[in-house]
Amino acid sequence: MTTADFAAYIASLPRVLAGAAALFRDAEGRVLLVEPNYREGWALPGGTIESDDGETPREGARRETLEEIGLDRPLGRLLAVDWVRGPGRPPLVAYLYDGGVLAEDELKSIRLQEEELLSWRLVMPEDLTAHLQGSLGRRVLAALDVLTDGTTTAELENGHRVA
Repeated sequence: MTTADFAAYIASLPRVLAGAAALFRDAEGRVLLVEPNYREGWALPGGTIESDDGETPREGARRETLEEIGLDRPLGRLLAVDWVRGPGRPPLVAYLYDGGVLAEDELKSIRLQEEELLSWRLVMPEDLTAHLQGSLGRRVLAALDVLTDGTTTAELENGHRVA
């Protein structure tokens, strides 16, 4: 197979989007959410993995956290991986990492990326589904379950546990 043949083969393969986020909590167990300015609803700090640069999901989640809220912290274990299908776009593989518990001084030091975010807030787990739509809300609740019961990474499809 020539280099040109291999390049054509790669170009013919299906495309999948990949994103990564961090799940941060405070001492009371509330979850840190951010409000994007480019769509309705709330989200977690995170975003698209820059695979053209060779970025890994963990690196992407950490970079996005630094860019979006100004916190540069090592991330904990992978809590959930979610295969998300939606109409009109390629599938998304979403990685969700444990960002840990933020101390009061870290919460006070949050600086939003004004180009993308309007605000942030802390939300109790029982109120998450009122803020997070669809598979994202289910993904975060599954990740919180993993943290609570100490199980392994949650494998999800559209936010529903499959394994």
